[in-house]
Amino acid sequence: MKRFKYIVCGAIMATLPLISSCEDEFLDKPAIGALSDQVLANKAGVEKLLIGAYGALDGIGIGNWETSPTNWVYGSVAGGDAHKGSNGADQPGINPIATFSIDPSNGFINLKWRAMYEGISRTNSVLNLLSKAEDVTEGDRQRIEAEARFLRGHYYFELKKMFNMVPWIDETTTDFNQPNNVDIWPNIEADFQFAMDNLPNTQAEVGRANKWAAAAYLGKAYMFEHKFAEAKAIFDKVISEGVTSNGLKYGLVDKFKDNWTASAENNKESVFAIQMVANDGTNDIANANQGEMLNYPYNSPFRCCGFYQPTLDLANSYRTTAQGLPEPDSYNSDALKTDQGIGSDQSFTPDQGPVDPRLDWTVGRRGIPFLDWGLHPGSAWIREQSSAGPYSSEKHVYWQATAETYSDQHSWAPGSAINVLVIRFADVLLMAAEAEAQLGNLSQAETYVNMVRARAARPENVVNTYKNPAKPLEGFTSTPAANYKIATYADGYFSSIGQQKALEAIYFERKLELALEGHRFFDLVRWGIADKVLNNFFNYEGSRIPDVKEGNFVKGKNEYFPIPQRQIDLQTVDGVSVLTQNPGY
Repeated sequence: MKRFKYIVCGAIMATLPLISSCEDEFLDKPAIGALSDQVLANKAGVEKLLIGAYGALDGIGIGNWETSPTNWVYGSVAGGDAHKGSNGADQPGINPIATFSIDPSNGFINLKWRAMYEGISRTNSVLNLLSKAEDVTEGDRQRIEAEARFLRGHYYFELKKMFNMVPWIDETTTDFNQPNNVDIWPNIEADFQFAMDNLPNTQAEVGRANKWAAAAYLGKAYMFEHKFAEAKAIFDKVISEGVTSNGLKYGLVDKFKDNWTASAENNKESVFAIQMVANDGTNDIANANQGEMLNYPYNSPFRCCGFYQPTLDLANSYRTTAQGLPEPDSYNSDALKTDQGIGSDQSFTPDQGPVDPRLDWTVGRRGIPFLDWGLHPGSAWIREQSSAGPYSSEKHVYWQATAETYSDQHSWAPGSAINVLVIRFADVLLMAAEAEAQLGNLSQAETYVNMVRARAARPENVVNTYKNPAKPLEGFTSTPAANYKIATYADGYFSSIGQQKALEAIYFERKLELALEGHRFFDLVRWGIADKVLNNFFNYEGSRIPDVKEGNFVKGKNEYFPIPQRQIDLQTVDGVSVLTQNPGY
């Protein structure tokens, strides 16, 4: 199934141009090497175009880290989960994104825009040719249309949450200079609804979307629209009836780490994942997860490059009370001990206070096992500790024991076979908890949150010490590497604290569970608390780590990124742009 993600060369973009073309006349010329409708208008041709539409999910070809489907720049760095990392001068386009001083000329957002419209263009090509293919059975026609519309819904969802007002272009569009003056949420809903109604429960190939992935995505769209009753109705069905595309009943895997272990992927927690491969015989790293290639510890066995360093604020969030509960109102006043400013050749003892075990599967910190790569050495693996802090990101990292199989070393920085989880079941449970709390159903909300916390509390989810720290591949002891303490909420706790505090507990649980998965900024915006949370973050973090000391979130402006100036300049009628810039830019 892994090979399903490959892009079919020459069979892409036969019928629709890119909205991001570099010259106006490009729109009037056939794509060089593209195949004609007559060649592709059959079942085999349409299926190849559909595979190409899936292939655009990773953003490779338009950009790399700029278009990563994990949204590590736009969701996690912008959301306060992570610093840019490396040093201040490297990849400078990320700096204004982190501090909300971005302007419309920033190349990162232009690449993201282009990558999403590339995917949309591919899905529209599928739908156009499908109507002309005569050898497609009605069942296959329904499935192909539903898969294409699911993918189009995904690409537009990405654009909507980043830029808000974007032009809608579908398979019926003939004039590609479309304005961005209409809210596209109804169109996104319609695509996911059609996909949910027409996709099968299971698929022959695990990377294809199924009915339940579409349902979960529709529920997620409802959450962004604050349609909590509609979201609850969808999530009730997804939780009780949903299965993965390979037929596994949705559930939480016992081992938290298995969500990012290539050998354990496509498991029961995987609702929709972008399939990644490594060492596939092509000598082409493009099929591996290139979006994270900058994000390995610096000066380490991974070679490159020291970006995407978790923040002090994020690491402190995993502090727990003696009873194993989080401290959402006071975690930074109970900060973890760090090795900031302490060389790797100097002695250091990790924090001895209680922490949530998810900390050490998420944040690489000095003196704690970094998967099976050895004890994190601290500053020796950090390119510039003074500007980005002492930590390394961990969820996207492959294991040393299986590196020959699941990492790809055909380029100057690694790729990996670790899938990108667009939606996993823990995300669904926490969205469902939020919907229930918004509707006043605090007991059910508590149940869903406790399911997530109970998994984290399983004994196999602590990080244990090595049998021999000098030879980590010899395995682990049964001794915890830190003072791990986590518990579920007592029965009736959410009802006792009331709706608002219960919601805050759910929001915090999403921060802990989904950290460094690209959700945080978009969550803060849809909750309407981005200004408060991020400006508090800048006050705390900026006084300690200089790369965000100038950060300032402006309410009414920074909820969305600016429309790329390049797109405004390109999309014109009689010399006047049809695109309207977002407020404040």
